[in-house]
Amino acid sequence: MSEKKSSFVQDKLIPLAGKMAASRHLVALRDGFALVMPLIIIGSVFMIVSQFPIPAYINWMGSVFGPNWATVVGWATNATFSIIGLVAVIGISYQLAKSYDGVDALSASMISLGAFLLTIPLTTDKAGNTFVPLTMLGSMGLFEALLVGLFVTDFYVWMIHKNWQFHMPDTVPPAVGNAFSALIPGFVIISVVWLIRIGVSFTAFKTIPNIITVILSKPLTAVGGTIWGALVAEFFVSFLWLFGIHGANVVGGIMAPIWMGQMGQNAAAVKAHKPIPNVVSQQFVDNFVHAGGSGETISLALMMFFFAKSANLKAIGKLAAAPALFNINEPIMFGLPIVLNPVMAIPFIVVPLVSVVTTYVSMKTGLVARTMGVAVPWTTPPIISGWLATGHISGAVLQLVNFVIGGAIWYPFFKIADRQALKQEKKVADKEAAEAAAEAAAKN
Repeated sequence: MSEKKSSFVQDKLIPLAGKMAASRHLVALRDGFALVMPLIIIGSVFMIVSQFPIPAYINWMGSVFGPNWATVVGWATNATFSIIGLVAVIGISYQLAKSYDGVDALSASMISLGAFLLTIPLTTDKAGNTFVPLTMLGSMGLFEALLVGLFVTDFYVWMIHKNWQFHMPDTVPPAVGNAFSALIPGFVIISVVWLIRIGVSFTAFKTIPNIITVILSKPLTAVGGTIWGALVAEFFVSFLWLFGIHGANVVGGIMAPIWMGQMGQNAAAVKAHKPIPNVVSQQFVDNFVHAGGSGETISLALMMFFFAKSANLKAIGKLAAAPALFNINEPIMFGLPIVLNPVMAIPFIVVPLVSVVTTYVSMKTGLVARTMGVAVPWTTPPIISGWLATGHISGAVLQLVNFVIGGAIWYPFFKIADRQALKQEKKVADKEAAEAAAEAAAKN
């Protein structure tokens, strides 16, 4: 039975995961969302400035810059957080189009941008001014950005490959030639989206965003935003890593729209001085489940650095400890290794699942402050990142608790690996000593 399971994993599941990891669409999602991260981090800095969790600081800023200083600082947060959907559709479309031959990625991304804006219902104020609601360009528009970025780009690429384009003479500058090549596909796409929007307006949904919210966004968020969704996602992160596949990239590409959307809602609540609505978010995963790297291997790295008796594990610990402090764990993943190591597979899967539970329960019950939508850079050392992500010392304490629990789980497996390494080193030393003795005896 175990052989059948092993065969299924090796022959079916792992190749499938490998194909997913290399899929142009999943890679486009991952790299497209990466374009959003600088804006989120910059906006987070301004949010920390306006919401820094020290009352004396808040009072001092108010006395120096006036009672509305936090609102003024918040302008910068709005300029970043409120356009992440807009930037995501450009990034996803660009990365996807770039993966195809003979397609101008910039033109494709601009057509996708136009299609995305066309789906958003305009708002009219009392003075009769019409404008695009900023909320639809931010986290609320992430699912829509994902769908438009993928489907519109694929449609655009299909038309380009079918040669539905104007061909300009070679003497025409490439930028002009690409613009004219995009005319026919762009006109078709905008026309199709326009007709869809008109058709939807006659339904009970009224708008395209409403359809996406009811049919896709809410159900996926209801699952992915729960402890059960986080547990399933984290299991697959660890499971894929065990076979050398970057599980965080694969799963993150799928879950990013959900977790980043939750993050945006938390940030909006903090700015509005309302209770933070979501426990599970991108920061929940990054700063409390993946602190020290996937599998929370920072505990193992520090054990090897300080307590390993074998020379091999001691050396790996020296190499892995410093990167682990910045949430980089490739040295230990491939150096120990954990990849394809059935003994280390157990704690590597169990530890992050335990952290999901402890973190969720702590935040849900109010023992620990929830993440406030601040995108702490993923290389920020633990303890500091927990404090910044929650705006409260309880976040740092929770990280420390998770490390202690994780360390307790890792410890017996570390001892097994250390003993095995010592035995192997002793065998090698004994063999070398015997060979040296035999060589000395031969000389005499």
